[in-house]
Amino acid sequence: MAYTALYRKWRPTKLEDVRGQEHIVRTLENQIQSGRIGHAYLFCGTRGTGKTTVAKILARAVNCEHPVNGSPCNECAVCKSILAGTSVNVAEIDAASNNGVDNIREIREQVQYSPTEGKYRVYIIDEVHMLSQGAFNALLKTLEEPPSYVIFILATTEANKIPITVLSRCQRYDFRRIGNDVIAGQIANLLREEDVAAEDAAIRYVAKAADGSMRDALSLLEQCISFYYGQTLTYERVLDVLGAVDTEVFSRLIRLLMKKDVPGCIALIDEITSQGRELGQFVLDFTWYQRNLMLVQTAAQGADALDMSMDNYQALREEAQMIDLDTLMRNIRICSELSNRIRYATSKRVLLEMSLIKMMQPAMEDDTESLKIRLGELEEKVASGVVVSAQGAAMAGASGGGSGAGAAGYSGASGMAAGAAGIPGGQEAGPVVELSPAEFEDYDTLRSDWLKICSMQSPFIYSLLKGSRLGYDKDRGLCVLFEDGFKYATMMRDDRLENLRQFINQQYGKNFRMFARALSAGEAAPKVVRGRNIPGIEMEIEDS
Repeated sequence: MAYTALYRKWRPTKLEDVRGQEHIVRTLENQIQSGRIGHAYLFCGTRGTGKTTVAKILARAVNCEHPVNGSPCNECAVCKSILAGTSVNVAEIDAASNNGVDNIREIREQVQYSPTEGKYRVYIIDEVHMLSQGAFNALLKTLEEPPSYVIFILATTEANKIPITVLSRCQRYDFRRIGNDVIAGQIANLLREEDVAAEDAAIRYVAKAADGSMRDALSLLEQCISFYYGQTLTYERVLDVLGAVDTEVFSRLIRLLMKKDVPGCIALIDEITSQGRELGQFVLDFTWYQRNLMLVQTAAQGADALDMSMDNYQALREEAQMIDLDTLMRNIRICSELSNRIRYATSKRVLLEMSLIKMMQPAMEDDTESLKIRLGELEEKVASGVVVSAQGAAMAGASGGGSGAGAAGYSGASGMAAGAAGIPGGQEAGPVVELSPAEFEDYDTLRSDWLKICSMQSPFIYSLLKGSRLGYDKDRGLCVLFEDGFKYATMMRDDRLENLRQFINQQYGKNFRMFARALSAGEAAPKVVRGRNIPGIEMEIEDS
């Protein structure tokens, strides 16, 4: 005997076997038992929730010779012929491939003839939203006043595409997404019958991955069973087959994001990609992981409510205390936007890496969540004893110093603004270089215009320059100081720095020498002075 797929083999044959749609099952059972059967039904809902299955059960139930509590007996001649697909009284039509006016006209001609066996002629039109406008118009009159022995059952995943004139002629039933507990219970029963050993964690992950679709759950389960045929289905094996990752990876990633470790995040993504993991599923799972962190913070959810082991729950609670709610909500928003885009992207990894960098750089966005995070970083720097002048803080916010000292001004010297204004910092900064009055005047002009200079570049170059500072070296001239190693490395490619130098020379009519450097962790920026020790950043300017 030919092999039958699990979702077909375990398709319910009675209404009471349908799981997760109790509100629809009870209504239909009452209608059948009382004889109050409608002439047109519309079944709406996402894929794999039981629309076609219930339609086929209903077609048998209304024609069954010995119905039991509103369900078909599946033993009488009529039920057997419908189950075998040989009954001429039940027609299942795929509207995706039979969507023309001529197809509907054939139905209108057929309904003139009464059923040869049973009580009703039943037409099940699947994906009915695919019918053309002309086909809908041809169906309207028959749908409104069909013969007493005709029942139409329309099924669709997109009810919004069906004309209101058709909707008003049908009894509408909305099929809900099936809960994870219901799907897991059904899978457990099926595995016992199929004599397949599986861990509870593996079953629950398959149920979660199905996203409310029983058919998807059984298809994923069959894939896992086939790959590890004859072996126990463990959680790790399910992850391996479905291209997913363990929650330990998400824990590593969230900690890297909190440390703003760009190279570490890129290395982790490289590791995931090399393992053949599906990046779309990775983004979706990471979104749920952060959602759980948010719930632990705001609602004190228990391990049972979050559907995880106590060990994982304790680790989740620890991480929830390390990250603030605004950051979590912003990350979830970025992941949700990415999830919609990555589905159809050809360069999924690039999109993922861009989004991770965006999470680590709140200055790249000007929404409320990002501004709150940047202000929080500034407050944290102030609370730790870093001196920040009003001008320096304003420039840090305006230029979007994304991380570390760049967000709150340089430690001790209070950043470029404090040095330029002659405001002494609370601590010693870097080396001091004196500029002549003319040199300092040119320096002060460039310092004041630096944000404008950055904003006049292309959006990509501007994103790299945000948070940078001006510096100086006696031997090499004007210097752009980066606190982010990734931005520095990217800026040094493809003559980008040279193009910036030429742009500044053209704008100011002078010949500046320029190079770039990345500040090491904890390194203070140099000072610039005008003939006396004034904190700031050094720079040399040559007249052309």
